[in-house]
Amino acid sequence: MVELIFFERTHFKQLINWIETPEFLLQWGGPIFRFPLDEQQLENYLEKANKDHATIFVYSVIEKETRKIIGHISLGEIDTTNKSARIGKVLVGEKSIRGKGIGQQMMKEILKVAFEELRLHRVSLGVFDFNDTAIACYEKSGFVKEGLHRVKKNR
Repeated sequence: MVELIFFERTHFKQLINWIETPEFLLQWGGPIFRFPLDEQQLENYLEKANKDHATIFVYSVIEKETRKIIGHISLGEIDTTNKSARIGKVLVGEKSIRGKGIGQQMMKEILKVAFEELRLHRVSLGVFDFNDTAIACYEKSGFVKEGLHRVKKNR
């Protein structure tokens, strides 16, 4: 079982160690981060997070039994007027426990925050179409594909 705790500066090193390639960083963090991930980028990430009336909550995922940090997840674009938010930065960092249902546990916990604590009505997320493992996890967690975002390339 897992629990979510607010992501803190003392967790930076662990997250940095999990991000091993530019491709992985882009997939996990999008365009707001550049490789190699460093503490200053994470300071900027946390700057407006985890405060009263914040529009983003950033969490470390803790394995309850060992108290070890095993992942990362965020709930961002929190819109209290329209009662919506977007899950992002989902990462089961410990490779040895991937494929064991940890992602679904993480989703269950973040959805508790969204629906029970924040009383939101809608939660969305985005995922690359080649990330079959993540898609399966999200679908098992109750998410439904609504659309496909296409990007036109300049030629």
